[in-house]
Amino acid sequence: MTISTRKLGGQGLEVSAIGLGCMGMSQSYGPADETESIATLHRAIDIGCTFLDTAEVYGPYTNETLLGQALKGRRGRVVLATKFGFQIKDGKQTGALDSRPEHIRGALEGSLRRLATDHVDLLYQHRVDPAVPIEDVAGTVGDLIAEGKVRFFGLSEAGIANIRRAHAVHPVSVLQSEYSLWERNLEVDIIPVLRELGIGLVPFSPLGRGFLTGAVKRAEDYPEGDFRRNDPRYQGENYDTNVKAAQVVRDLAAEKHVKPGQIALAWLLHKGDDIVPIPGTKRRTYLEENMAAAGIALDVTEMGALDDALSPEKIAGDRYAATIMATIDR
Repeated sequence: MTISTRKLGGQGLEVSAIGLGCMGMSQSYGPADETESIATLHRAIDIGCTFLDTAEVYGPYTNETLLGQALKGRRGRVVLATKFGFQIKDGKQTGALDSRPEHIRGALEGSLRRLATDHVDLLYQHRVDPAVPIEDVAGTVGDLIAEGKVRFFGLSEAGIANIRRAHAVHPVSVLQSEYSLWERNLEVDIIPVLRELGIGLVPFSPLGRGFLTGAVKRAEDYPEGDFRRNDPRYQGENYDTNVKAAQVVRDLAAEKHVKPGQIALAWLLHKGDDIVPIPGTKRRTYLEENMAAAGIALDVTEMGALDDALSPEKIAGDRYAATIMATIDR
């Protein structure tokens, strides 16, 4: 298997066309399996998936520690992204935001220690902190880049005004945000601004937290601790509506003799060469399925059918519970 590369932003960041979201190796989607997770990370590198995404808050901390362990002897073969911006107290995420310059520096030092490296390739602000001017955040990360501790600057779930303000202080290479066949919130306003400024897009949850794979259950059928138990789109009538909307993905996958999740990833790749999705998995089987999506071609008719069947008005429910939606800068 050969995975092509793509360039994100105008500062020289080059990554595999599909990356690997590592959060689920430590939290949110069922019990962790460290042995299989490390084997998955090693397999990713071997097949050319070299863009790895983590954050200090995943665990918290345990996901970065896992990557640091897995990347011994392999660090030079990957593009490593992590994030700062949440308060963590007594080993738990408080839900509060903190992007003060001194906090950014402290968070990065902790990340470098856990990741067992002297630099991260891409450092994101995890969520915009309304208490801290975005110019201070961009300036601090710019200083860290000048010091050689970071290579590229990214934002996550930022809105247009903050993207422009940050980019004016230090070039933003990447916006990470939720974007998929069933979550199209970026298309009207955000993506045009990214392309105007030359900023790449890294969609997280490109498979709709698993919904677009076809292997889904109702919220209440997932075990305690699984993020999907509280996902509005997996609940009640929303679930029924969304299963119906996603039927087109399953039908097209059957026609092409591929998996539904591969169709969802191929759709994203066809949306532009400046888009690099990061599907998450902790198993080698799903990793290889996801990476194979880079070889699936969709024609204009197929893209149009997918666009129409999963247009925003046909999807039921918010993408997060209200408390989480409140942290998104729109």
